[in-house]
Amino acid sequence: MNPVILLVDDHEDILEFISNDLSDKYIVLTALNGKQALDILNTENVHLVISDVMMPVMDGFQLCREIKTNIDFSHIPVILLTAKNTLQSKIEGLEHGADAYIEKPFSPEYLQVQVANLLINRNKIKEHFANSPLVHIKSMAHSKADEEFLEELNNIIYANIENASLDVEQLARKMNMSRPTFYRKIKLVSDLTPNELINLARLKKAAELLAEGNYKIYEVAEMVGYNSQTNFGRSFLKQFGITPRDYVSIKHAGKKGG
Repeated sequence: MNPVILLVDDHEDILEFISNDLSDKYIVLTALNGKQALDILNTENVHLVISDVMMPVMDGFQLCREIKTNIDFSHIPVILLTAKNTLQSKIEGLEHGADAYIEKPFSPEYLQVQVANLLINRNKIKEHFANSPLVHIKSMAHSKADEEFLEELNNIIYANIENASLDVEQLARKMNMSRPTFYRKIKLVSDLTPNELINLARLKKAAELLAEGNYKIYEVAEMVGYNSQTNFGRSFLKQFGITPRDYVSIKHAGKKGG
């Protein structure tokens, strides 16, 4: 499935021009102002927004602020396009949380590279989080709203980590979100389903406990909600590419060496 990009500009010819250029690699949606864009964001899973700054009804700065402060959208990268090339304008865009700021006129190739880099970097961050035992969930946050959301989510999972039946329904309820909204947010932030994220959080907590060296492997498995040490070991190996026993050995050797 190609990433979904939302283009926002009150000039239909510009929308058509950019849309034609991006449509080979991406699914492109369009809106004529910020208000229309927010309506689309409420119904579609958008991976990136490209918006003009000067628009009626709601301009690009307002749209960017709405996206970056709304927990439903705060993970979405925003590229602002503007004919204003003053430093103050750039600063204003970045203050509203824009991830990139491109001056008009711009080359289509330059926009293509900016879009690709933002999406690739997001994916690299997600992969690094998933594959690294001790990397915190907040590493995936790209806004203050995201950071607060992920920290609260992590705290709730850890507070209930011994509960082997912890699931998306319970988490959504504890986060005061509807199940569909919660599911969509987790999927877009991490590329994981909520249940995959819960299991990953269990394994990361296990890695933390194993690194401390105060518990046996079977004790850690129980502490993070696994009923079977065998299942725990299999999951740990699949996620991090190393067995719990080898992980402990490496961490122990590192402490000795230090």
